[in-house]
Amino acid sequence: MGSIDKYIFRTTLASFAMVLVSLTGVIWITQALRGIDLMTSQGQTILTFLGITSLVIPALVLVIAPIALMIAVSHTLNKLATDSEIIVMNAAGFSPFRLFRPFAYATCVVALMVAFIAAYLAPDGMRRLARWDAEITADVLTNILQPGRFAQLDQNLTIRIRERRPGGLLVGIFVDDRRDPQERVSIVADHGTVLKNEGGSFLILEDGNLERFEVGKRDPALVAFGRYAFDMSKFSNRGHNVALGIRERYLWELLWPLPEDPIYQALPGQFRAELHDRFMAPIYPFAFAALTFAFLGAPRTTRQSRNFSIGGSILAVFALRTAGFICSVMTVKSPLAAVIQYLMLAAAIGVSLWIILDSVVVEPPVALLEAISRSNARLLRFFGRPATA
Repeated sequence: MGSIDKYIFRTTLASFAMVLVSLTGVIWITQALRGIDLMTSQGQTILTFLGITSLVIPALVLVIAPIALMIAVSHTLNKLATDSEIIVMNAAGFSPFRLFRPFAYATCVVALMVAFIAAYLAPDGMRRLARWDAEITADVLTNILQPGRFAQLDQNLTIRIRERRPGGLLVGIFVDDRRDPQERVSIVADHGTVLKNEGGSFLILEDGNLERFEVGKRDPALVAFGRYAFDMSKFSNRGHNVALGIRERYLWELLWPLPEDPIYQALPGQFRAELHDRFMAPIYPFAFAALTFAFLGAPRTTRQSRNFSIGGSILAVFALRTAGFICSVMTVKSPLAAVIQYLMLAAAIGVSLWIILDSVVVEPPVALLEAISRSNARLLRFFGRPATA
C-alpha cells in the first residue's frame, strides 16, 4: 500500500469511526431513554441502567455501519475533490479504479467488523440483555412492589414500601403476614434491601419491630430487631431459564437449528430471514461504498457541481437499503425474496464497478438540466426577480 493509499485509507476509516460513534450515540440515547423506568420505578443503579442499555449497541452498529461508511466515503471524496487532489492524481495516471483501491481496503475492514458483529457480538449482546432484563422485570421484588402501594403477593400476605431509593434501598417497609391460621405477623422496618444467594431471595429488614399475634393468647409478642430476614424465594424468579428469541441466536445456531426447537418449529420463516440478513450484512458495505464512489469518484474541476452526484448516491443507497428491508420481510414467506436481495446487491456492485472501470461521469441528463433552468426562471419571474443569464 503506497503513501497515497495509506492517506486515503486512514482518512476514510477516521471519518467512518467519527460518523459511526456519532450516529450510534444519538440513536442509543433515544433507545436508552425508553428504559429510564429501570431507575425511576424499579430502583436500579445508573451502572445497571447503562449496562443494560449498552447491550443494544452492537445491534445498532450492524445497521449503522454501512451508512456510516457511505458518509465517510462521500466526505473523503469531497475533500479530495475540493483540494483538486482527484484531478492531480488522474493527471498523474491514477484511473478511477486505481483510486478506488484504498476505499476497497477500508471497506474490507468495515465488512469484517460487521461480519463479526452479525455472527457473534450482536446476538451475544441481545441474549445478555434478555437474561438481564428477565432477572429484573420478572422478579416480584422489583416489579410488583411499587412505592406507596399495598401489594398482595399471596393470599393473606401484604407488603408496602414507602420509597425506593437508588441502589435498591427500600424505605418504610410494612409487612402483614396472615398465611398461618394460628398466628398473624406484622412487621414495620425503617429500611431494607433485597438479598439473593444460592439459598433464595430474602428481604433484609433493618431497624424495625415485629408483632406476633398467636391464637389463644391475649397479648401479642413484640420484638424489636436490628436485622431480620424475610424469605421471599417463593415470589422471586431469577430468570435463569430464558427462552431465546431468533435475534439472540448465534450464526451457527441459525445455520444448524435443533429440529426439536419449538421456536424453530413454529417460525421457520423467521429463522430463514434472520439467517440471510446475517449473511448479507457484510455485503452492504461493499455495495454502499461502490455506489458512492461510482457517483463521486470521477475527476471533476472545482467549477463542476457535485450536488447531483451527492444526491444521486444518497438516493441510490436509500433505495437499495429500503428494497433490502422489504425483501427481508418477504423472505419470511418466500425464499425467493432472499434470492432477489442477493441479486440486487450483486447488480449494484456490478454496475458500480462498470462505471468505475469505464471512468463514466454520472451527470444529470441535459433535458433535466434545461427543465430545472426553465422552472427556476419561471419562479424568479413569479417573484418579480430577473433571471440570471
